[in-house]
Amino acid sequence: MTPSTGTETPRVTVEKSPSITLRFMAAPTDVILAGAQGVSGGRVLEWIDKAAYACAVQWSSTYCVTAYVGHIHFTRPIPSGHIVEVRSRIAMTGRSSMHIVNEVLSADPREGVFTRACDCLVIFVAKDTETGKSMAVPTFIPTTDEERRAEHAAKSRIQLRSDIESEMLKHTYDGESTAPRIIHRFMAKPTDINWGGKVHGGTAMEWIDSAGTSITMEWAGERTVAVYAGGIRFYKPIAIGDLIEVDSRLTQTGKRSMAVTTHVRAGNPRGGRENLETAIHATFTYVGIDIDGNPLPARQFTPVTAEDKALWEHTSTLRQLREKYQPMPLIEPVPATQTID
Repeated sequence: MTPSTGTETPRVTVEKSPSITLRFMAAPTDVILAGAQGVSGGRVLEWIDKAAYACAVQWSSTYCVTAYVGHIHFTRPIPSGHIVEVRSRIAMTGRSSMHIVNEVLSADPREGVFTRACDCLVIFVAKDTETGKSMAVPTFIPTTDEERRAEHAAKSRIQLRSDIESEMLKHTYDGESTAPRIIHRFMAKPTDINWGGKVHGGTAMEWIDSAGTSITMEWAGERTVAVYAGGIRFYKPIAIGDLIEVDSRLTQTGKRSMAVTTHVRAGNPRGGRENLETAIHATFTYVGIDIDGNPLPARQFTPVTAEDKALWEHTSTLRQLREKYQPMPLIEPVPATQTID
């Protein structure tokens, strides 16, 4: 062994940061539909998932997987050419989980004023890269009033999340139905994977929004946009080469809204479509818009079969649960704008 010369660079211990900010410009390729006013909800969710992943890995020092995304309202479009900021920070930790608050803002670079577009909570779970089992993460201890408020807001959503998940698991989706429905099928590509070798959660959410947009545009005969996403539950990872089935179904219409439930199923294509397993379950709400982006009345859907009627009531129950709990906002309501430094 070569003796020490005493000149080695000392190892520096870096304190873990509970937050991260990604800043980039929204590109023309981020606007998926021709003529759309801004980036799709699915692409925004992909950005959120990437920022939250970076925040989770930074805190846990290991590979992490998306477990849940909840309660996100898309309040305005983000145009191509805007500077985008995705701010992610730890709100609370469990044994292996990290509850991460995410805020998306954008600004016209000519004006330099960031305005909030949406915020949401994402839960990541730390994984041992060798065994694939969940592993403990450092405990986050809030030290400021805002950190304590964010932790309290995250805790206020635990029971709501549990009740929503229980309600979503009660229902079937394979019975007789006359509801509008669309299924996208394709293979998971190498370009879809994350750093752990599995399909990125954000990529899967973009698939979900694409199918939801397809079914609502077909039903409405108008351009539609996602205005809400919630109860996005991840059950199993998706691998390269898996056969993917994104199954979206209209469950309820309101005066303007169209509620859609989507299941992402995946598995080895050699096993056949009947052996695909549910990987993700999500609910989205869409509205039709005119050329100026104004909401339009929704074409009405009337459930006929027993399953369609049950899913209509299920959609109402989910809305009532959210109204019942009225979880605290994750982000302080003001300020909603900020000038570029």
